[in-house]
Amino acid sequence: MAAEINTAVLLAAGRGKRLGDLTANTPKPILDIAGAPLISHIADALTGAGLARFIVVTGYLSAQIEKWAKTYERENPGVGIITVRQPELNGTGGAMLAAKTHLAGHARFVFGWGDILMDRANYPRFIHHARIDEYDLMLAVNRVKDPFRGAAVYVTPHMIVERLDEKPTPGTAQTEWNNAGLFATGQIIFDYLARLTPSTRGELELPAAIAQMIADGRVVRAVDMRGFWSDVGTPEDLEAARAWFKPKRKRR
Repeated sequence: MAAEINTAVLLAAGRGKRLGDLTANTPKPILDIAGAPLISHIADALTGAGLARFIVVTGYLSAQIEKWAKTYERENPGVGIITVRQPELNGTGGAMLAAKTHLAGHARFVFGWGDILMDRANYPRFIHHARIDEYDLMLAVNRVKDPFRGAAVYVTPHMIVERLDEKPTPGTAQTEWNNAGLFATGQIIFDYLARLTPSTRGELELPAAIAQMIADGRVVRAVDMRGFWSDVGTPEDLEAARAWFKPKRKRR
């Protein structure tokens, strides 16, 4: 039986330090891409895949994202957005914990980074698998030459995740699969988040909770993403995203 999934959590609390002055006065999810905030492209893709409720976790320059949420709701009747301020900017694990109260009663839900863009066609595929497959956690993966900027994901031929290696040393990964930053899970994720201790960066790292799920033998599945993908981490990434999402000129 297909699981009901209508809610997504978007983690949008960070600044995006690698973007330098571009995020000095603007949070990364609000940066303009093809005439719309970056986060609008993600919300559009998820609503197009059948989701109608969003929990957006904010932190850096929260007021701007909260203003965006009100505008997006007004312009998209039927979509509901709750914004939650992360009490302390202590990592992605802390951001997810900030959303926990609003997910009570949800057997399954989607969550992801609020600054990752990918080909829109990937979202309905991911949501379809999230609704019908059996798993404790599902994550999207994309192929890259070297996943050192994100997390190297090692999978079986049946796309069961055997290992997650966060930010490996460049050139050391033995896989081309990268953590694409889109997930589906249930209440079990909070059991693992509650056990996290601060990393060497002093943060609660959500991927560390997923790695522990794998170590405990939980079923963690991967779904491959195709086409364009970017975490919009650098000015060059931003320009590439703007070029990809540039509105196509109408034929005369």
